Amino acid sequence: MQKGKINVQTENIFPIIKKFLYSDHEIFLRELISNAVDATQKLRTLASKGEFKGELGDLRIEVKVDKDAKTITVSDKGIGMTAEEVDKYINQIAFSSAEEWISKYKNESEANPIIGHFGLGFYSSFMVASKVELHTKSYKKNSKGMQWSCVGTPEFTLNEKPKKARGTDVVLHIADDSTEFLEDHRILELLKKYAKFLPVEIIFGTDKETRKEKDEKGEEKDVTVEKPRVINNTRPAWTQKPSELTDDDYKKFYRELYPLTFEEPLFNIHLNVDYPFTLTGILYFPKVKQNFEVQRDKIQLYCNQVFVTDSVEGIVPDFLTLLHGVIDSPDIPLNVSRSFLQSDSNVKKISGHITKKVADKLEELFKNNREDFESKWDDIKIFIEYGMISDDKFRERAKKFCLLKNTEGKYFTFDEYGNHIKDRQTDKDKKIVHLYTSNQEEQHAFIEAAKGKGYDVLILDTPIDSHFVNMLETELENVSFTRVDAEVVDKLIKTEDALPSKLSDEQKEKLKPVIEKNLGNSNFQVSFENLSESEPPMVITQPEFMRRMKDMSALGGMSYMGNLPDSYMLVVNGNHKLVGNLLEEGDEDLRDRQIKQIIDLAMLAKNLLKGEKLTRFVQRSVELMG
Repeated sequence: MQKGKINVQTENIFPIIKKFLYSDHEIFLRELISNAVDATQKLRTLASKGEFKGELGDLRIEVKVDKDAKTITVSDKGIGMTAEEVDKYINQIAFSSAEEWISKYKNESEANPIIGHFGLGFYSSFMVASKVELHTKSYKKNSKGMQWSCVGTPEFTLNEKPKKARGTDVVLHIADDSTEFLEDHRILELLKKYAKFLPVEIIFGTDKETRKEKDEKGEEKDVTVEKPRVINNTRPAWTQKPSELTDDDYKKFYRELYPLTFEEPLFNIHLNVDYPFTLTGILYFPKVKQNFEVQRDKIQLYCNQVFVTDSVEGIVPDFLTLLHGVIDSPDIPLNVSRSFLQSDSNVKKISGHITKKVADKLEELFKNNREDFESKWDDIKIFIEYGMISDDKFRERAKKFCLLKNTEGKYFTFDEYGNHIKDRQTDKDKKIVHLYTSNQEEQHAFIEAAKGKGYDVLILDTPIDSHFVNMLETELENVSFTRVDAEVVDKLIKTEDALPSKLSDEQKEKLKPVIEKNLGNSNFQVSFENLSESEPPMVITQPEFMRRMKDMSALGGMSYMGNLPDSYMLVVNGNHKLVGNLLEEGDEDLRDRQIKQIIDLAMLAKNLLKGEKLTRFVQRSVELMG
């Protein structure tokens, strides 16, 4: 028997491991299974090189829970270890066998990639265990079984113990504060989270299967058989070549990733890069909901098929977190600290490359089949708009395929739309005015008025469109955006022409306080405009600048501005006959009711007349008609 001290720099290494090695104690199972996968992959590599000539046999990794004995055992049939290797790789913390292996078998390791790089994974066991035993036997001829044992102090024991088969069994004696991990459902949950796509089969427990068998008399009967339960898919779609996969294969894998999702993705991007870094994965474009309440934990980050995290904000560009799917790269450190990942140079390079690949795919779809691209536009536009707002490089690419849709259901690129409207919608400052609606139903009267003037109206109805139009006004030359209800129709596109007024300044000054008295709302300002006689007597508008700033502030979390009351303009058409009639001497009570009626009609057109005010409007309408 050998006795000795683990070669560490401090007597306090185990408390540090228990508290600070990983942010989640559940990571211990990922680390142990990753080690078992590495041991198996190494054996496959040796066999492919002819350095191991024995039978590989059943290479499945098994996880067992013994609730009575309070143990968890992870067993593999990989290369195992000799006594010298246990001393070298287990007793010297942070001396990683993976690093040594990769340098020795660099080319061969690409076929059977190694997961571990830090040499600390095994010691994560002590986050949940009061004692850890390691029972191992090397693949090498004449090797003896060895047992290593440690109770969470720098002391260990290492002695011979017979073991029939090659490989390693790691037995964790679970501590009293970690008994949650002795529940089958908890281990199954962790295996499905961390080991779902590992390249070596993982078995845990059994599944019962009923099948028909013939007895001695040749009669069929039902026989229940227990079969080992395989947890993982060893060849997930992203590890295969795109040429090997059909559309159905991609959809099937999407359902495997998100079994509770019923909507199918619109399309996908298969990532397959080997220079200047290694990156594989599949990203899916879901239908992005208009309310922008999107789950941002739908991209899963892997390292050599080992789950790392699904919290990728700050790791990939923010707008890409709206996508679903998998990203896998051995260049991503197998570390659960997001801050560590965010500062890693390889992660930043990968992030930029994914953005490029997404832009490439969108441009390809647009060029190859514009009609199909347009059919998907309403479901992906918020994603593209968000990308253009938040990512400069994506914005430059997206200008080629970003579309604008008008109320007629027609789609245009930025250049196409500018040419479409420039003759009718260029103002006195030579700016092409893009009119838009954020709600076709609520702003219907304003849309129809604009169309009556020969104007075209865009639909910009996503929650981020205030930011989007702000960005476009900066990016596009001689362009402005105005919502259709920001002004009366004659003033939406300012020209040099001005209609004469039928009312004098004195008449306007006389009428204004009377209208303000009947309006009775401090959020409204009253102004007079010289409009066509065919336009309504009064119109309610919402000035573009303040409304847009308020919308942008509310979305950006600036609640102090987002909570400010909406401000409106009550625009009085001084050239309308009804307005002129209000100046005539007569029954003041009747005049006030007429003013209230005209104001309420404007409110109704703006969808602002509700509750008690709407009830009074209906009653007044009946009275006035009587």
